[in-house]
Amino acid sequence: GGGDGGGPLEREEALSRARPAPSLSRAENPRPPSSRSPAMPGCELPQGICPDMCPAAERAERERERRLHRLEVAPGCRGGPPRTALATLLAVVARLGPDGARGPLDAVLLQTQVQESFGSLRRCYAQSGGPHPRQATFQGLFLLYNLGSTEALREVLQLPAALRACPALRMALTVDSAFREGNTARLFRLLRSLPYLQSCAVQGHVGHARRLALARLTHALSTSKGQTLPLSFMVHLLALDGLHEARDLCQAHRLPLDGGERVVFLRGHYAEEGLPPAGTCHVLVGSKLQGRTLEEVVMTEEQDEVVHRPAS
Repeated sequence: GGGDGGGPLEREEALSRARPAPSLSRAENPRPPSSRSPAMPGCELPQGICPDMCPAAERAERERERRLHRLEVAPGCRGGPPRTALATLLAVVARLGPDGARGPLDAVLLQTQVQESFGSLRRCYAQSGGPHPRQATFQGLFLLYNLGSTEALREVLQLPAALRACPALRMALTVDSAFREGNTARLFRLLRSLPYLQSCAVQGHVGHARRLALARLTHALSTSKGQTLPLSFMVHLLALDGLHEARDLCQAHRLPLDGGERVVFLRGHYAEEGLPPAGTCHVLVGSKLQGRTLEEVVMTEEQDEVVHRPAS
């Protein structure tokens, strides 16, 4: 909502501006800092001069707590900064993707990292002259990550019409529209078609979208005697990863099952308790990685943007 105090995205941006810059220890032979971004010629960007970006003791503590950033542990990345700020953001967004080998994630820390990156890059785009070929991808990720946010939609709708017409941003606007309208079939059809990084950005909203869809089905189909629906239909409609996830979803909302293959919509049985089941999201996210590493996904994204860059 838009009150006088501003929404969460605006408050985060204000806090980011007010927050003092962290002190960076100088390396013995620091690389001469460059204040200009090659991708944004008119934009002044903050430049770190410490290769590790934080004291060794702090990095060791975060390593013990499994809180290291992906770019701190990837081979070849520790000795120099990423090529572009957007590549960093894409890596953080992709870090949200499923990977059991990484262990438990700090969701609050990741969300803070992503929102701060979005705020920083939004200011960079606003302060520099265009055109920027990758801005549509960035703005699309911003909208998908904040799906359903009135503030995020307002920010995007204030962009130039030519930018909003780019395929990446147009797709994000279409997904946001389907989510707002409660058009379940269209929403999950669109989510199936999203590329990997965009799927990672929107993944946090999948559980909520499935809960809303199940609530609508319950309202439409519930009777005093009970009406059944095949779980296979729900698997297809909600892009679930199999019948087991459909059963888990129904049981989490106290909907009875008939023989393990059908759900029974009985009036008065539906209930919402706690967060909706997140699911593994293999169909919507994991399957799209197709054996690539996170770095390969991010670099492919960069190369694709260069290939499709409009002629100036």
